[in-house]
Amino acid sequence: MQTISLDDLTARLNRLPQSELQQYEERVDQYATQANIMRWQPNPGPQLAAYDNPADELLFGGEPGGGKSQLCLGLAFQAHKRSLVMRRKYGDLDRLIEDALLINGSRAGFNGSPPPKLRVGPEQVIDFGAAQYVGDEQSWMGKGHDLLAVDEATHFAENQIRFLMGWVRSEDPEQRTRVVLATNPPLRPEGLWVIKMFAPWLDSKYPFPAKPGELRWYYCDADGIDRWVDGPGSYELTDGRVVQAKSRTYIPSSIEDNPFYVRSNYRKQIDAMPEPYRSLLTGGFKTQFQDAPYQVIPTAWVHAAIDRWTPRPPEGIPMCSIGCDASGGGVDPFVMAIRHGGWYAPFVEILAKDIPMDRAGHFCAGQIVSYRRNNALVCIDLGGGYGSSTYERLKENNVEVSGFKGAEASTRRTKDGLLGFRNRRSEVYWRFREALDPSQPGGSQIALPDDPLLIADLTAQAQVPHEDKVITLEPKEDVTKRLGRSTDRGDAAVIAWATGPNYVPGSIALERYNRYGEHGLARKRPEVLMGRMAYKRPVR
Repeated sequence: MQTISLDDLTARLNRLPQSELQQYEERVDQYATQANIMRWQPNPGPQLAAYDNPADELLFGGEPGGGKSQLCLGLAFQAHKRSLVMRRKYGDLDRLIEDALLINGSRAGFNGSPPPKLRVGPEQVIDFGAAQYVGDEQSWMGKGHDLLAVDEATHFAENQIRFLMGWVRSEDPEQRTRVVLATNPPLRPEGLWVIKMFAPWLDSKYPFPAKPGELRWYYCDADGIDRWVDGPGSYELTDGRVVQAKSRTYIPSSIEDNPFYVRSNYRKQIDAMPEPYRSLLTGGFKTQFQDAPYQVIPTAWVHAAIDRWTPRPPEGIPMCSIGCDASGGGVDPFVMAIRHGGWYAPFVEILAKDIPMDRAGHFCAGQIVSYRRNNALVCIDLGGGYGSSTYERLKENNVEVSGFKGAEASTRRTKDGLLGFRNRRSEVYWRFREALDPSQPGGSQIALPDDPLLIADLTAQAQVPHEDKVITLEPKEDVTKRLGRSTDRGDAAVIAWATGPNYVPGSIALERYNRYGEHGLARKRPEVLMGRMAYKRPVR
């Protein structure tokens, strides 16, 4: 093969007529563009379908090894000008950045100073970001990107994801914008928001299920709630604003869809994982996440209570109590947990914006009275002082009401009498755990509505280990930071259980009598005790 030196080639090019030289330059630019297009290619199957899908917001994954991270990078290189690729912690970005540099072919254009940035071309930039703590996502405020690609999205809190989605935009009308949430199933309660956000694909109880890759349309109403609609177009909100519907879809992927891993032993590695991790990671959002260390209420017990729930309360059981988590304004709603024996009605939520703050006490008290039946005892969470005015208005109107302060000391003990409680909050959550325990005589009588926020609230509570035989729960402020919101539903549920009367069906009462003797309830009909005396002698 004949070779030519670079100097000889340069000399020959310089001798070419200007018109012919321009043709060569155009061909070189064309080859460079083609080489850039071929820099990364999606695998045939789900990854290609996700790459081409027109949805504004795409959920991709469901199992390990399906090419989730590569999809994020491939879109950033091939289809977008300004991209933000994220993980929850900056330390988790290392592998993503390594893969991005491999696709890039060199470290040219890379700046590793936080936040890392890769300039692919004059008009193409990939930012690598993280938001370890709730609030860190605000550092990206105003920094528009036409692609938001979040790897392992269920590690993030919902309000972090929604905030970041608000800055997906482009000044170029020809440039497509989109959100890609690439993730495995959630391992902690913080990630359960994904089931609600993509309910048509992930929620088995959703009335109109969607197929993988099928577009569904929604708009966010004036209260910040997603409303599913029949198709694209304009929709008027209650405040008069007109918004455009956006599209969502979900495309599942697994290791079998990734030819690079199919030829390796990665499937064997997954199959060798201990349970429940193996079932969780290969369950495609259908299996429940692993309980965290020192988790107070087991997830399986909460789901069992949901399975026991019926649309109507048990026959003959009146309303026993209403637990209320007060709103202090801002974004936290006013929540009511209405209990008939062990059966809970769907939670009543009044958004903070709908509460007139200049007469919040009168308003919330009126709402409670409108739902109250059978002289049910009302218990209001007075933590932070937000519920004080509501408490006073009810007292003035002779409504039987009690106040709950989670920081107060507790003198009670666990059912076995071995452990005490650091405070009232620790007590009520632990006693709700005891009530959910399926191993007690006759099983648990708690029946809860299927509510993803309630599940997350109850299963997010963790015990802080101590050596002094006192049960202490993780501070509520720490739980709130993890979830990105207040545990309104969980708090209302447990104080509703801790307050007011209870009942035990006759067959279970007899079984408990045989176990506890005279302290059990031996009546053969359900017993319902109303009023404060019931609270002083609770069912054991």
